[in-house]
Amino acid sequence: MPRLAPLLTCLLGLLLLAATPAYAQEAPPWGTGESQGEDLSIYLATFGPGDDVASWWGHGSLVVEDKRLQHSRLYNYGMFSFDERMLARYAMGRLEFWVDDASPQGTFRLYRALNRDVRLQELNLTPAQKVEMGRLLAENVQPENRNYLYQHYDDNCVTRLRDGIDKVLGGQLRQAMSVPGRMTLREHTRRYTDVGPPMSLLLDFLMNDEIDLPVTRWQEGFLPDELERQMAELQVVGEDGQKRPLVAKNLNIYEAQGRPETPATPPKYGPMLALLGFALGGGALALAIWGGRTGGRAPRILLGLQNAVVGLVFGIPGLALFVMWLGTEHTVTWRNENLFLANPLTLLALPLGVQVMFGSTKARERLLRLWVVLAGLGVLGLLLKALPMFDQDNWRLIVLLLPLSLGMAGALWVVRRAWAPSVAARTSEPLSPSLKTS
Repeated sequence: MPRLAPLLTCLLGLLLLAATPAYAQEAPPWGTGESQGEDLSIYLATFGPGDDVASWWGHGSLVVEDKRLQHSRLYNYGMFSFDERMLARYAMGRLEFWVDDASPQGTFRLYRALNRDVRLQELNLTPAQKVEMGRLLAENVQPENRNYLYQHYDDNCVTRLRDGIDKVLGGQLRQAMSVPGRMTLREHTRRYTDVGPPMSLLLDFLMNDEIDLPVTRWQEGFLPDELERQMAELQVVGEDGQKRPLVAKNLNIYEAQGRPETPATPPKYGPMLALLGFALGGGALALAIWGGRTGGRAPRILLGLQNAVVGLVFGIPGLALFVMWLGTEHTVTWRNENLFLANPLTLLALPLGVQVMFGSTKARERLLRLWVVLAGLGVLGLLLKALPMFDQDNWRLIVLLLPLSLGMAGALWVVRRAWAPSVAARTSEPLSPSLKTS
């Protein structure tokens, strides 16, 4: 991004899967000076969330219509090239987007087919402002102007619309919205990703305290619904010096059927994650105690399996976060406090857990040392929260991963004290001379 989180906010569904940069069509009448301001209409189009992760955030575009010349175009700043290099560019924080123009009605049909809301707000601009907006859009879509480096929170397909509207309004939008926002960027991210809890938790893990800082309503305008709300509330000063609503008319083109609404506030899943963390840590201890009492294979296999799964599920994100900090431009991942909780070391629990399943005593000892280190790092991260610079809103991750690490360390300590050498380890030892046959 250099920002993360949903990464591809402005995806146009299946249309973009095959998208490649193309030259803009012949200049529209508002780009050549043929259109008169009195004949133009400018609309902010807001599209509701979709099914896939990239579309959870919704989307927005601007529509220009010349009613006299019967010409209209939709300007979409959410285009990008979906090719073999796309994932590499995104991983490095260098994903490039561009603006393209298309048929409004064709775009509306696409979103209707995807069962996504389609809403229009006709902007109450002066004739001169309409001409200026049309000129800016026609200019931006030209090959030499169309590309920009995507940043999820600061420079995306919706902030480009916001900035253009603010420019023709002479800065009135930014001035009016330079007031405290309703919530932090993390809280907005969590409420929009509530439809997919695992992905929501992953994004929460990957992002640092940059998105926990207080923001203004202007900054909240990176979201389509938030920009739409701001348009509806804004009163602008006209040529006569009088204030008037910025939105002249609302048009509801299509309302999605059976799609859950985005919650107004972020979900409160902290208590559930705490229960899960204590259950996983306590479960590991229970397996260790069971194995010490019975000496059977089942607890050994289950404990090894749990370590392997935990190493896989939390080790890969920990490794990815570490790499993103050191080797990419995703500044929102840098100096992330969650590395105290899960990091590349966590991934070692995967091979060591598999070895424990097959009876390796050495792997059990190595796992003990591993979890002692990881638990110690988790406790250190918790203690550092007392310092002002460690202000990341990661308590949900702490209550999940710290009890898990402590429970794993405790379980492996019980294994060392209470478990007899495994059958596999005993049978792999060489026979004593007295037992050898001649």
